[in-house]
Amino acid sequence: MGNSPLGWAARNGQEEVVKMLLARDDINPNKPDKRGRTPLWWAAANGHQGVVEVLLDRGGTDPNQRDRYRRTPLWVAVSEGHEGVVEMLLGRDDTKPNWQDEYDSTPLLLAVSDGHEGCVKMLLGRDDTDPNRPDENGHTPLWLAALNGDQGMVKMLLDREDTDPNGLAVDDETPLVVAASKGHEAVVKLLLGRDDVNPNTLDEHGKTPLWWAARGGHEGVLKALLGRDDTDPDKPAWDGQTPLGVAASRGHVGVVKLLLRRDDVNPNKLVEGGNTPLWWAASSGYEGVVKALLERDDVNTNTSDDYYGALWWAASEGHYGVAKLLLGRDGVNPGRPGEFAKTSLTRAAQYGNQKLVKILLGQNISPDSPDEYGRTPLSMAAENGHEEVVKLLLVRDDVNPDKPDKDEQRPLWWAARNGHEEVVILLLEQEGLNPNKPNRYGQTPLSIAARYDHGRVIALLQPPADAGHSTT
Repeated sequence: MGNSPLGWAARNGQEEVVKMLLARDDINPNKPDKRGRTPLWWAAANGHQGVVEVLLDRGGTDPNQRDRYRRTPLWVAVSEGHEGVVEMLLGRDDTKPNWQDEYDSTPLLLAVSDGHEGCVKMLLGRDDTDPNRPDENGHTPLWLAALNGDQGMVKMLLDREDTDPNGLAVDDETPLVVAASKGHEAVVKLLLGRDDVNPNTLDEHGKTPLWWAARGGHEGVLKALLGRDDTDPDKPAWDGQTPLGVAASRGHVGVVKLLLRRDDVNPNKLVEGGNTPLWWAASSGYEGVVKALLERDDVNTNTSDDYYGALWWAASEGHYGVAKLLLGRDGVNPGRPGEFAKTSLTRAAQYGNQKLVKILLGQNISPDSPDEYGRTPLSMAAENGHEEVVKLLLVRDDVNPDKPDKDEQRPLWWAARNGHEEVVILLLEQEGLNPNKPNRYGQTPLSIAARYDHGRVIALLQPPADAGHSTT
């Protein structure tokens, strides 16, 4: 690697050899190898304190000469955690504590990142050490300490009055934002102890520290942030999602309860698309969150986007417990249609949720409401072979077992098409039902069953032989 004799001796800690070589007038103590590394650089990298001391005592030794990656002897000593070497180098007034490597990392930032607390303490002891100098990504030493949740590092950095606690990374994340998002409660409390920390600072997506704490379900962090009188607990991100909304969407019951205790939190605030916290919780099946939201008298149970209400989604996803909670609240409209005019009952019947169908049939709704294609709950249940749901619907006087859709396809037609034998039997038992009615394309239940080769259904639909016909 092009090491000189002095370079080799320094690299390997051969102190006496170093002394002997330095006694010669023709020895250059700063001669680098092919990678730009001087004898001092190698001695610092390998923690050879005696060699470092000898080299520094030699007049003309440059304590700041960089290698090809712009790393100084101090930088490399810090990277290895060689505290004794770091102390020697910082004892020189001409040592530059802020010189950065090719990625703009200072020795201080490196020491924080690698957890070398002793090195951090020594570097901060130099008045000319810049505690705020960022790397190429905009990360400051305090930001990195906050990211790692290193309470000791954060405290040392904040003890320097010139440390900026609101320094932004390239994505506009402050130390408080990153600590809150990671759930580092102790670090958050330290940061909030500084009067000059802004608890409502926004990252590049318009999200506050409180928003991130809510998203992660970090209750302790949330409590600490809410303890500051100047914290806005209802500040939405740029997409409109509030801390309550994001907590509800992720099922964080504890966070939701903490936020709902605040009078300045609006439980009905809509995000982009028109969905409320209740909608998010209901659509995901988070019963605990739904229950907590419904305990607020001012929660609007019917507010959502243009197509999907909270109950509609709960029914669609089969969330029986959520649907039951919603139906127990005054003001919920169980007959509200959703996409394509399908009701909650239609969706529950489509997916065969027997318990949900039963509870919906107990509401003041029409059990035979068609969607925009003319499909009724019975039609959807028959198509998908949900026998028990079909039974629940057929016992109702207000359900027409032969109601056609817009293509003149009746429940029996759909059951026959898909080979649902038991459903076909149930429908054939209905009084007055004509099993031979074709759809608008002329296909009867029998012909469509034959097309898909549903033999047992064909047998059920086949007209009986003429008892009066004689072959003699």
